[in-house]
This record gives sequence, C-alpha cells and structure tokens, in this order.
Amino acid sequence: MEYVVRTGTSPTRTVGNSNKEDLMKVLKKTGIAAIAAAALLVSACGAASYDTPAGTDLVIGISLPLNGSALASAGPAQMGAELAVKEAAIEGYTLSVVVLDHAINGAHDPAQAAADMQTLVGNPKVVGVVGPFNSGSAKTQIPVSSEAHLLQCSPSNTNPDLTKGDAGAELRGGRPVNYIRVAATDDLQGPAVADYAVANGDMNVYVIDDTEVYGSGIAATFSAQLVTAGGTVAGTASAAPTTTDFSAIVTTALEATPDAVFYGGVTSSGGGLLRKAMILGGLDVPLYAGDGLNDGNGEGSYIGIAGADAKNSYSAVAAIHDIPDATAFAAAYSAEYGEQPGSYSASGYACAQVIIAAIEAAIASGTVTRDSIRAAAVDPTASYETVLGPVGFDANGDTTQRVISLYKVKNGDWVFDKQVTYAAE
Repeated sequence: MEYVVRTGTSPTRTVGNSNKEDLMKVLKKTGIAAIAAAALLVSACGAASYDTPAGTDLVIGISLPLNGSALASAGPAQMGAELAVKEAAIEGYTLSVVVLDHAINGAHDPAQAAADMQTLVGNPKVVGVVGPFNSGSAKTQIPVSSEAHLLQCSPSNTNPDLTKGDAGAELRGGRPVNYIRVAATDDLQGPAVADYAVANGDMNVYVIDDTEVYGSGIAATFSAQLVTAGGTVAGTASAAPTTTDFSAIVTTALEATPDAVFYGGVTSSGGGLLRKAMILGGLDVPLYAGDGLNDGNGEGSYIGIAGADAKNSYSAVAAIHDIPDATAFAAAYSAEYGEQPGSYSASGYACAQVIIAAIEAAIASGTVTRDSIRAAAVDPTASYETVLGPVGFDANGDTTQRVISLYKVKNGDWVFDKQVTYAAE
C-alpha cells in the first residue's frame, strides 16, 4: 500500500488563482448565508463530480489544526487516522493520505479550514476526509464538502447545531447528509460535566466562554443542566479566543464567591492562561471544562501551560474511554509513534476505519464514487466495528455511541474517572 503524507505548508494548500482569495473574503463575513456562498465557489473552482468513478488510487484527506497549541489536541487524532490507513489494505486499490493543517498562529482558523476543504474537494482522488477538530471549522467546511457529496467524519466536533434541527439542515443546504462524527454532542457533554460538578459538591459555578461555536454552546448546555440539577450560575463572562489577560474576569468572578468555574473553550483560546490567572488572583477553586482542555500534558497543552496550577481541574471527552481492545490499540500506536495514545487518537482511528469500511461497501456494490461512499457511511441501518466498538450514525449523522468520559488532573496528567452512557434518543 502506498502511504503518502503531505503537510498544509506545501502547494496542496493552493486552491487556484484568485478563487482562494475570494473564498477567504466570503468567509470573513458573518452568517450562514456567507458560509453557504463559499460552497458555491466549489463548483466555480472545478470540483470533481460526486458521481464520477473514483478509480483505484484513493485518497483520504485529514483536515485538522496542526501547529502551535492546537497540535496538542488535534495531533493525536491525525496520528490515529494515519495509523488506520497504514494498517488497511483493499485488494486492487491503493490508499494514501493527504494532510492539511488549518491552524494559523496555533489556533484553528475557520476560513482556512474552508479553503482547505475546497482543496480536498478539488482533488478527484479524495473520497473521504477525517476532520475537522473544532466545531467552528466544521461550520465553514460542511457547506463545501456537502456540495461535493464528500464524506467527512469528525473525531471531535460536539456542537449540536452542526447536524440537528434547522441549523444542521441549513448547513447542508438541502443536500444529503455527508458529515458524520464519532464524538457525542454538547447537549450530552455539557450536562455530563454539570452533573459531575454537582456530584463533587460544586453547586455555585461561574461560567466563562470563549465566544466561539463550541465554547459558547457547551457553556449554555452546562449552565442549563447545572440549574436543573439544583445548582446556580454565579455569573457569566465571555473572553475572545485571542484573550491573554484574564485578570479582570477573575476579579469579577472572585466577587461572586463561586464554588467553581466552568470554562467553555479550548486550550488555544486561553484555557491554561485562565487557570494561571485564577490561582494568581486568589480564585483557587476547581475549574471544569469539556473536551477543549483535555489535550494531554505536553508542551502547549492545558496542563503544559497551567503547570502546577492545573491541579483541581476537571474535564470530559465526548467519546468512550473504555475501548474494547485498548491494550492492542495502545501497543500498535506506541510501536508506530513511540508514545501512548492521546484523548482523540482512537477517535481519529475510528473515523478512518468508518471511511475505509464505506469504501469497501461501495466497492462491493459495484459503484465507487464519492456519493456511493457517502451513502454507505451514513446509512442509519449500518453498524461499523471500530476501535471504539460498534459505531453507527443516526439520520443526522450523529454517532449512536452516546458516551461521555470524565477526567480529573492528578499527578500532572488527565486521569480517567468515570464515563456516562446516555440512552438513545
């Protein structure tokens, strides 16, 4: 099997003449209409037809933020996906990988994510994509990939509006479902963390978000469940993802005398800096968060930035922790990369497994096109054996594996505490 990895700093980032510039201008506008307009540029840029036979040289794209502090979160998902492709073999076909990095200055960039998706759509060999990592980037990518009927599997997106209700339908623009995810959504993750806080006796919580799609969404679902569970929201604040000085927010939060703080955001938005500011400012209470801060303990991670101040922190991962064959997966992963799997290594691997299984199903059907591969993956009657266990997808593309894993910082690392399984809707 040919195995190719290219990074987003190469000409693979090029989208053709002035079209990339036009796309970036469109995406800097606000609102779904502007995002949908980006999808229209795909056709203008000569995207491959979704019903054109794919040939025997098939490419799986990986679209993630892979530099700066974003790498600590998304890098393990990339490595998991690459490992799955490397281990796969489809008789008569060649599988390869192209990797595009849409982080700018260490943070995911939704406009660049859309431009990278346009690049992948424009490559007729690309039949599936693993990514993106952040919900804000998914919001700009889905209109582009759906226009091309290109299968897209996210290992980590959790915002419910990407798939559900009117918001999800508007992103798809009336086209068939092409976007799936193996991560549970924030209408489960936020409440799971709220219940975790209440169980720990932290009833009065100050809620901070980073104003982004993921951060503001999970802050809202956390707050709603906190109140339902008998707790109170001590106060709220928002800090843009470029914030580096949280002292004013900490001062205001301190006046509310909360039992704990919840942060809806990611490490690259300042999660570690917030924690340091809390301790420096005398707000020495527990910090709760979703999966946005659960990124290991390496350089650029939440723990890496917060250091010793990271103690008494709690987080979640919107996926199963107790994977069926954890020992074998960890052995294969460490043999390949010389390190243990990260929080989203298995999820990246699972996404690639689903795409590969969908390719095999399309081959068995006798029609190998982007659309036939997409249709196989999103079939709500199908179930795929993955490293996460059996995974299926509902009519919206959401995983049927509704599990949230909960963690706490202990001895300088995130340590698994327990997982919560929710019944099917």
